[in-house]
Amino acid sequence: MADNLWAGEHAQHEWRLISGGYEATVMAIGATVRTLTFHGRDLVVPFGAAELRPFYRGALIAPWPNRIADGRYSLGGQQFQLPLNEVDRGHALHGLAHWIRWEAVLVQADLLLLEHELVPQDGYPFAVRLRVEYRVGPAGLTTRLTAKNVGSSPAPYGCCPHPYLVAGSGELNSWQLELPAARRLEVDERLLPLKLAAVDSVDCDFRAPATIGEREIDHAFTDLAPVEGRTTVSVRDLDKGTGVSLSWGPWAGWVQIHTADRPESEYNRVGLAVEPMNCPPDAFNSDIDAVLLPAGATHQAEWTISALD
Repeated sequence: MADNLWAGEHAQHEWRLISGGYEATVMAIGATVRTLTFHGRDLVVPFGAAELRPFYRGALIAPWPNRIADGRYSLGGQQFQLPLNEVDRGHALHGLAHWIRWEAVLVQADLLLLEHELVPQDGYPFAVRLRVEYRVGPAGLTTRLTAKNVGSSPAPYGCCPHPYLVAGSGELNSWQLELPAARRLEVDERLLPLKLAAVDSVDCDFRAPATIGEREIDHAFTDLAPVEGRTTVSVRDLDKGTGVSLSWGPWAGWVQIHTADRPESEYNRVGLAVEPMNCPPDAFNSDIDAVLLPAGATHQAEWTISALD
């Protein structure tokens, strides 16, 4: 009885979108894409309705992607300290929006609008209104995220999605990855940036499709090569004849790729995280490609996940 009550309560806080053979389930918590299928085939690693979301799976990440070293940064001569939620490495990871409850603005069969306003708080004393649109159709699941600085002072801002893509039922090691990036950001043992390296010098060149194999990847890539203004990362399960792609426009010059290497067998290498970002890790400190939103200004990002068959 308790399980049924829990499932009923949870169902009121997520929405199902259906169109063009695609079906997506979006949760209010974190504006999280919990499931995405094409004719019943998983395109992202799903998780259960009553399950605590594992490892940011499918969450919307803002107002910074990746990590801020030691949770500290400075802006306008002031020092700020964020709460540390990556305790083992001592960083502030993946922003503030991933555990908050978003509110529905519009709900249709194939369209969902959610909104949340980040209030000024310790470490991030800026007011930023976030609105996200999810739409399914023949092209797949398209997401559009708009951030508006509704405060009175400039706000640092970054964002990314956090899906774990699934090419097919075969193992990740056998999947073929195509990633049009010429350089990779090398990191230290705490996953903090060190230097950029050419992808062919670190055996991580996927500009021509290549098998992932046993490579363990948790890096940001840049020097992207868009085609007609869009960058596309695709993974294919050649044995099954299936695949999935994630594409985006010029707003993101970086993409984090992670092979989901985990000590727990049920989570280890179950999907490929593909996270287009407008800035690299620790951008609030490096200022590399970081967005500073003036009062009243907006930032827009969009991306599409599509099936490949």
